[in-house]
Amino acid sequence: MVELVDVERKYVMGETEVRALRGLSLKIDEGEFVALVGPSGSGKSTLMHLIGALDVPDEGRVLLDGKDISEYTESELAGIRGEKVGFVFQTFNLIPTLNSLENVALPLTFQGVHRDERNERAADLLDMVGLGDRTGHKPAELSGGEQQRVAIARALINDPEILLADEPTGNLDSETGEEVMKLLEKLNRDRGMTVVIVTHNPKDAAHANRTINMIDGTLDKNGSGGDK
Repeated sequence: MVELVDVERKYVMGETEVRALRGLSLKIDEGEFVALVGPSGSGKSTLMHLIGALDVPDEGRVLLDGKDISEYTESELAGIRGEKVGFVFQTFNLIPTLNSLENVALPLTFQGVHRDERNERAADLLDMVGLGDRTGHKPAELSGGEQQRVAIARALINDPEILLADEPTGNLDSETGEEVMKLLEKLNRDRGMTVVIVTHNPKDAAHANRTINMIDGTLDKNGSGGDK
């Protein structure tokens, strides 16, 4: 599903050039649950942005379903992000003035889906993540774990092929974080969805089928690719 070949990504910060990824090659197959693990600055989030077509490499190739993302126009990349990829973030990124149903349905609003259909799909997803009784609640009326589950439901609204989660339990207590990780594991197991998480937490990584350790913008050859 996703393959990176000799990928380089650099950023300029003032007069300093930072090599976020250094000739990295990696393949993630359809239906895998992968954890990207490593210290801050190891390139985990940069790698996730490339996998999700939020960014393109300076050198090398990122292949989604066999096609180099550098060959797509920006509008085509936006289409990929909207249809193939679901994103979950540490900070939830919910709209505070919208209730749970409206937050989940929001991506369909931009696609012109009729209100009844988008509300029905959003309600089904909220029920699936255990929040069928919270559809009318706004983010401030929900716990951190409930907000993250709303965010996961929103990420699933377009039935993506791959779900990317950047530190999905970072703002949660350990018990609530475990519930969120079990939900991601269930999505991978029951739906066959490809799931990729970035995490510092070894307990979160333990839910994945493969852990990829990163250091200094490349794979840690002493600890990458291990199966569960």
